[in-house]
Amino acid sequence: MKTWARLSLYGLGIALTFGGAYGVAGAVVPESTVDSWTRGDEMDEHGQDHGAESAVTTETTGTGPADSGLAGLALGAAGYELSSVDAPTQVRETGELSFQVRDASGAPVTQYTTAHEKDLHLIVVRADGSQFRHVHPELDETTGTWSTPWEWAAAGSYRVYADVTPAGAEESLTLTRTVQVAGDLVPVVPQPARSDQVDGFTVTVDGELVVGEASELTFTVTRDGEPVVALEPYLGAFGHLVALRDGDLAYLHVHAEGGDPEPGQTAGPEITFAAQTPTAGRYLLYLDFQVDGQVRTAELVLDAEPGADPAGPESGPHPEEH
Repeated sequence: MKTWARLSLYGLGIALTFGGAYGVAGAVVPESTVDSWTRGDEMDEHGQDHGAESAVTTETTGTGPADSGLAGLALGAAGYELSSVDAPTQVRETGELSFQVRDASGAPVTQYTTAHEKDLHLIVVRADGSQFRHVHPELDETTGTWSTPWEWAAAGSYRVYADVTPAGAEESLTLTRTVQVAGDLVPVVPQPARSDQVDGFTVTVDGELVVGEASELTFTVTRDGEPVVALEPYLGAFGHLVALRDGDLAYLHVHAEGGDPEPGQTAGPEITFAAQTPTAGRYLLYLDFQVDGQVRTAELVLDAEPGADPAGPESGPHPEEH
C-alpha cells in the first residue's frame, strides 16, 4: 500500500489541466481536447447481481450541471457510449474484463484512430485512488469487443475509463463506468506525497501547484541514489502521466511533450510538466516510466493552493494545442 493511502477519500473535486512543458519532456493538453470534454446524458443503470458476497455490477457515472466540461465523469459523450463492463465477480478470481464502445445507434465501434501508439487506453482505479492500473486490451474487430485478462486484487468501487478516438470522431473521448466488487473493504485516502518508491526506483516531484498559474512540476527518477538516465520511450514518449481529481476522479490523460523518440534513444533523470489548476484541491498523479523494457508506475499526491486570482476556472488561459 502506498504511503499516502490510509483512510477513505471523499472530497470536493477541481478541474486540472496541463499545458506546455519544459526540460527533458513536458505535458500538454490540446485545446481541442479540452473543448471536447462534455458531460453525457443521464441514463438508467442496469447492473448484474452476482450474489451478496461476490458481485461485480456496472452502473452509470452520473453527471450534473457542475460536471459540464470535465472528462471521465460520464459513460456517454459526443454520441458514443461505454457499454456495461463484464469482469470477474470476486477478488482473486481469474477471468477477463470486456466491454464495447457503442455509437449513437447502439452499434459497437470497430474502427479507431491510434493515439500514443494505441487504439485504446484502459485505466482502472478504485474510488479511493488505490489499485491503479493502465493496460491496453485487444479488440475483436468482428464484435467490437475489447478484452484483457483480469483479476481484482481488492474489493471496492472501481472506475473504468476508456480513453479512445473512434474513427471519424472529431475529438478523443474519455468514457467511464463504475464497477462494484463486493467483499471486505479497507478504504484508503491519499495524503500529500512528493516521493514514491517502486521496484527499487525512487521518483520525486519538485514544484508547487498554484491555482491560476502555470506550475512547473519536475519528476526525477533515481535508483540507489543515482540518477536514472536510461528512461526508455513508452507510448511514444519518455513519460506518461494520468491525473485524477480527489473526490470524484475526474480524469486527465497527458503525455510528455517533445518529438517522437528515436530508436534506441533514452532520457532522464528528469521529466518536466507544466500544470495549471483552476481551483484549489488535491490531485492524484500516476507517472508511468519504462526502464529495461519494464513499465513502472509511481504514485504521488499534490495539493493545489489558492492563487492570487480568485476569479475561478473560467479565468485561466486555454492550454496550448499540439
